[in-house]
Amino acid sequence: MRNRIQFRGSSNRDFNRELMMLVIPIALQNLISATVISVDVFMLGMISQSAMSAVSLAGQITFALTLFYMGMSAGASILTAQYWGREDLPTIQRILSIACMFSFCISILFFLTSFFLPEALMYLFTNDTELIQYGSKFLQMNSFSYLVMGISQMYLSVIRSMENAKLSAWISSLCLILNILFNAFCIFILFPSRPELAISAVALATVLARIIELVCCMIHSVTKGGIRFRLPVRDGIQRNLLKDFLKYTLPVQGNYIVWGGALTATAAIIGHVNSDMVAANSIASVVKNLAVVLCGGIATGGSVLVGKYLGQGDIEKAKHAGNKMCFYALIFGVIAACTILFIKPLVYSIVNLNSIAQSYLDGMLYISAYYCMAKSLNSTTIAGIFTAGGDSKFGFWCDTVVMWLIILPLSYLCAFVWQVPPIFLYIVISLDEMIKLPIAFIRYRQFKWLNNITRNFAQT
Repeated sequence: MRNRIQFRGSSNRDFNRELMMLVIPIALQNLISATVISVDVFMLGMISQSAMSAVSLAGQITFALTLFYMGMSAGASILTAQYWGREDLPTIQRILSIACMFSFCISILFFLTSFFLPEALMYLFTNDTELIQYGSKFLQMNSFSYLVMGISQMYLSVIRSMENAKLSAWISSLCLILNILFNAFCIFILFPSRPELAISAVALATVLARIIELVCCMIHSVTKGGIRFRLPVRDGIQRNLLKDFLKYTLPVQGNYIVWGGALTATAAIIGHVNSDMVAANSIASVVKNLAVVLCGGIATGGSVLVGKYLGQGDIEKAKHAGNKMCFYALIFGVIAACTILFIKPLVYSIVNLNSIAQSYLDGMLYISAYYCMAKSLNSTTIAGIFTAGGDSKFGFWCDTVVMWLIILPLSYLCAFVWQVPPIFLYIVISLDEMIKLPIAFIRYRQFKWLNNITRNFAQT
């Protein structure tokens, strides 16, 4: 008994060390990703509320594209983590090629739409002429970043699933610093009193940062990377791997599209209520996204370890890892809620909102604090643990029912039929994570996510 306790304690220490080595860099990268848009929004908010609101709405297009990247990254990560447990680098190389091929095709589609039809896209979110004008200029320039963004995101997600999260964080950190410097120079030095030009310059800064990110990935791939950018090959192994990639990616991709599409629809509902609510929601979303970076780190980092253990065939170790992840998710969810409440005075001192928008923001931040606690647990189970074990369909069906059959119809009725106060509307929009929480817990306890999904290609 004593030896068993010692072994379990040693196992816990090893897992905690492995988890933290992944969580901290991944959380830093999540913080960086959230900060890129946050910097644009906050800096523009210092010179114009309309410019800030327009960029926030235009950012919904980038957010929609990011959902495709997240889905493909998740699919690639599921397979990479399990084959990493088997130390099968040639198969991981093939996974990267497949993921890059799909991401580039999606990027081309978004580039063409954003460059040639920016006004039509902006009209989906608002009928305010000034916001459409500002947002269209941002979209046209920012669309060039899509051509390089997808490839670098696939590479970073694959090497992260190979437990090389530090490199991913370093590359993203470099790009963030450059983006902030470019933004500050454009907004405060070149165009401090010309919001229209400042918006285009901020978008150009994002394009340059994304190009530098891809160059860094290519340099690492050629010099030190265990995997490289290569075109997909056509053989029996590739066909089987492509089937697996689509099998586990499509449900996750559908989940992100359903979830993100619902968020975009709620942003459109808010955009048609009034411009003050748009401005307040822009800031609340930024604060909420920054507060949950540790929660996302637990979900992503933990899923890498769960996938690795499953690839090794160690089911009990994977189950133990899932239990520990849920415990940490609860702790970090509470930390995220407290962080939102703690930084409220700082947020008020930075942004320049009118009195109505300020009152909306005050209520939204309180609601966001409760939202983050449920969000932390749901992202860890649904987006982390379940997908790591190949149980990727659950999230798709859960979000389809909750978001599209419950939240969106209620939000539409509240906004345009019952015309409830804006804060009550925001409460309804934020109910999704609370509804999903008990459903996700029941699914977790069924342990249908404990699956080894790798193939022995040596015998194929």
